[in-house]
Amino acid sequence: MTLQHDAIVILDFGSQYSQLIARRVRERGVYSELYAWDSPAEKVLGSQPKGFILSGGPASVYEPGAPGLPGYVLDSGRPVLGICYGMQLLAHHLGGRVSGSVRREYGPAEVELVGPLNPLLTLGSEAGLPAPDALQVWMSHGDRIDRLPPGFVPLARSLNSPYAAMGNTETGRYGVQFHPEVVHTPRGAEILGNFATAVCGCRADWTAGNLIEELVESIRTQVGRGQLVLGLSGGVDSSVVAALAHRAIGDRLTCVFVDTGLMRLGEPQQVVETFDRRMGMHLVAVNAVEEMLDALVGVVDPEDKRRRIGERFIRIFEREARKIGNPRELHLAQGTIYPDIIESAARDRPDAHRIKSHHNVGGLPKDIEFAAIVEPLRLLFKDEVRRLGEALGLPDEIVWRQPFPGPGLAVRLLGEVTWQGLERLREADAILLDELGRQGGLRTTAQAFAVLLPVRSVGVMGDARTYEQPVVIRAVETDDFMTADWARLDWDLLARVSQRIVNEVDGINRVVYDITSKPPATIEWE
Repeated sequence: MTLQHDAIVILDFGSQYSQLIARRVRERGVYSELYAWDSPAEKVLGSQPKGFILSGGPASVYEPGAPGLPGYVLDSGRPVLGICYGMQLLAHHLGGRVSGSVRREYGPAEVELVGPLNPLLTLGSEAGLPAPDALQVWMSHGDRIDRLPPGFVPLARSLNSPYAAMGNTETGRYGVQFHPEVVHTPRGAEILGNFATAVCGCRADWTAGNLIEELVESIRTQVGRGQLVLGLSGGVDSSVVAALAHRAIGDRLTCVFVDTGLMRLGEPQQVVETFDRRMGMHLVAVNAVEEMLDALVGVVDPEDKRRRIGERFIRIFEREARKIGNPRELHLAQGTIYPDIIESAARDRPDAHRIKSHHNVGGLPKDIEFAAIVEPLRLLFKDEVRRLGEALGLPDEIVWRQPFPGPGLAVRLLGEVTWQGLERLREADAILLDELGRQGGLRTTAQAFAVLLPVRSVGVMGDARTYEQPVVIRAVETDDFMTADWARLDWDLLARVSQRIVNEVDGINRVVYDITSKPPATIEWE
């Protein structure tokens, strides 16, 4: 998929925040793409970037084998912004000096703005605010620059970093020692926006309206005169793909909804009602409950679950596609989004560490029969997909539906998947979502769900001893699903949820609340 926008390329040097840089730039209306620092030059330059951002990373520029600065970055003559390690790397290559700091800086810090006026750190003009003299920022570094490269001037300093920011306005090359991409640097998104628009001259045209037209045309071009089969789950990702594809090719789209038995309470009926009866799409509903449960008998490893579920999905799609035509002449559409690609370390990021396989990325079998996979959202983050859904006119219950993993409750029921366990988990999860909905929490929490553990604990009910399963409540707040913090739910709400689950769901006698952020945990348990 080729998008016709001015672009900023982010080169990833191993920072845990690299994906956030891409999101913050996009939030300012400018398209950005993320590449590993050692990606082939022709691949990176194929995006025709108007500037480069060099991410942070854990290495030191003097370490043997440390990531280096690709020659094409400086040879291109385009503006460059180095962040943390990226700043040190830029300084090192241009004749500055980097050394180990006596004191490391981790966490919040204040930097004083110094030096001449410059487009990168000219802040406040958009809102008509006075220019600040200092900034609250987030630092995370051990090395520091103690001599600037020729032609550069200091733009900011902190107690521990004499050069907390540097710049050469003539060449458009800048560096900041702090991390503007994280929320702990409140003016950071504005700084990244300044680099993209004021320094690089990018048009801020990355909007939902423009994107819809491009994605519709992209689907139309990729499918040609053929037909498209879409695996529809009812979540916002596949629903947006359905709306885009229906707009692109009309009745040549067939949506296949598979009731796996792994969905939340009442969801199969809701999906059929929304897409078949309300939106008028050609929907084929398949009952594959027994088939899916048979594929999971005895399976406890979460990666094995994902692979088996992914393969079953594809086989079911192939079976349904044969009723339409030859699968090798049909296209398969999926709601894959950027975080799926990142976490699965899929084909676009072969050197990345796999956190977990997503059923529609790492779980795809190698002998898939379809002519091609159509993934129009594979470069988009979840919040961007939601904005598309709103612009396409999808109902709120679809756009703001709580995220749900492709493998469904199979990866929220730890251990072997059984029908009894699924029903138990389904009821507990429904109680949580019901109570959250009554309090308006389904919009303030990014994701909330129940997890059933394969252990038992002693309890007492009606003066009798019980020995039953515990359920974990998980609720998080996040903008991008790459990082997340646990939601500070009201204690009375948690008390009601706990009381109802224990009283209404057979086989559960204990409710606990997960207060772990991401990282170190993931949002899902498996």
